Amino acid sequence: MNVCTLSTHPFNDQKPGTSGLRKSVPVFQQPHYLENFIQSIFNSLQDYKGQTLVLGGDGRYYNREAIQIILKMAAANGFGRIKVGQHGILSTPATSVAIRKYQTFGGIILSASHNPAGPTEDFGVKYNIDNGGPAPEKVTEAIYAQSQAIDSYKILDASDVDVDNLGESKLGEMVVEVIDSVSDYAELMESLFDFDRIHQFLTSGHFGMCFDALHAVTGPYAHRIFEQLLGAPTGTVRNGTPLEDFGGGHPDPNLVYAHDLVKIVFGEQAPDFGAASDGDGDRNMILGRRFFVNPSDSLAVLAANAKLIPGYQGGLAGIARSMPTSQAADRVAAKLGIDCYETPTGWKFFGNLMDAGRVTLCGEESFGTGSNHIREKDGLWAVLFWLNILAVRQQSVEQIVRNHWQTYGRNYYSRHDYEAVNSSRADTLMENLHKIMPTLKGKSFGRYEVEYCDDFSYTDPIDGSVSQHQGIRIGFTDGSRIVFRLSGTGTHGATLRVYLESYEPDPAYQSLDPQVALKELIALADEVAHIHELTCMAEPTVIT
Repeated sequence: MNVCTLSTHPFNDQKPGTSGLRKSVPVFQQPHYLENFIQSIFNSLQDYKGQTLVLGGDGRYYNREAIQIILKMAAANGFGRIKVGQHGILSTPATSVAIRKYQTFGGIILSASHNPAGPTEDFGVKYNIDNGGPAPEKVTEAIYAQSQAIDSYKILDASDVDVDNLGESKLGEMVVEVIDSVSDYAELMESLFDFDRIHQFLTSGHFGMCFDALHAVTGPYAHRIFEQLLGAPTGTVRNGTPLEDFGGGHPDPNLVYAHDLVKIVFGEQAPDFGAASDGDGDRNMILGRRFFVNPSDSLAVLAANAKLIPGYQGGLAGIARSMPTSQAADRVAAKLGIDCYETPTGWKFFGNLMDAGRVTLCGEESFGTGSNHIREKDGLWAVLFWLNILAVRQQSVEQIVRNHWQTYGRNYYSRHDYEAVNSSRADTLMENLHKIMPTLKGKSFGRYEVEYCDDFSYTDPIDGSVSQHQGIRIGFTDGSRIVFRLSGTGTHGATLRVYLESYEPDPAYQSLDPQVALKELIALADEVAHIHELTCMAEPTVIT
């Protein structure tokens, strides 16, 4: 087995976003493209010789080929051991579990999360550091700098490694350890939640649930945990076999893309509880019988009920939410007398707060919820949290949420996504908003008066790093908000995200459809930003 040093040239599009580098499969399949980015990761690291990495992906198209390339490059670059998920599969939360449990140097996750998969669809690479969380900006900036200066990469001239059978083998001087993708994760979940109580609840004959894995990575985890450990009937898990193209679906757990689950839970013979996760297992959607739980509300409900969960009975240190996420969690934090942090979008911003012991629970409106048990959002963890609450409170999902609104008030909230917008038009929209920002304060739009308008920036309270241009916020004197952001998770054109929020303290007015309650704000957002004109779209692609 020889170490080959191959000449290459930089690609100018390898700047990692909030969740690593995401491109279409054909882009990653270009000669040297994946290799360049992996070598750039290694070149940006220090003192990694002989160290251990965790490696796995969500099973999407090109996952197996990329696993082999990365194994050979890691061996050539001097890593001592790679813990790789069986069949090359590890969910993003399970990768974080493995990094933290085995105290490895870091990990590489192959996923484009909730983006579609297939020969012409999306692929992604993300580096996680030794705390189990996504690399912070200083690390991703170093990776990008290396990618723009790279002129060669190292790879072992060797046969492919068997990653389908558990056990150890050698690749040059490096040990390749194929690990059970599910066991470590399931063990951690058992330590946090009352599995005996949930098991009794699921086998009582009075409660039915449905979990849709969307043919993505959480299928094996859901089968093991829900159907085997917790006793849910066979068939509780739908679409539980990971497929390279996710069955031709879009593995984004929302009301649009998880349409089959929505049809079941809103149907005549609806189960009591429904849930779904995404491509790499870090997102979740929670449904009650004919009832949708907004992700912002879900975070607030979990925080308000954390004392019912064994792993969180000691109390919460604090709560963190991304800036676009509704302020529902802030109200719970205020009542509990703990801090609530507002961060930019991107899970890496929660990592510093959790490492410093400032927060226990955190969440984003984009169907991501998590805690300090790992350093990633965690879809199945959120589902188990809800099941544990349901088992203790013996109420329906809808009753729990409505009781929460009566106590804390309801933050009507919605996100409107305009996907695959022409990039120049999306940039023009944001530039126009920047130009009018200074003129908006004090201006009235119908019954709404602008209290502030800014481009959100964040100074990390732990390391002092500053993140700017995180989204334009328009806040009104009654507490309502409109937020405009361009998302960094797409690979085609731009995704404009518009977030709308208003607060209703009176239970008599808490039962409206959010689109009705927010109708005036929706019209106001278009009036201010000229959304329909500049995107050339009559309506959003997705509404959540």
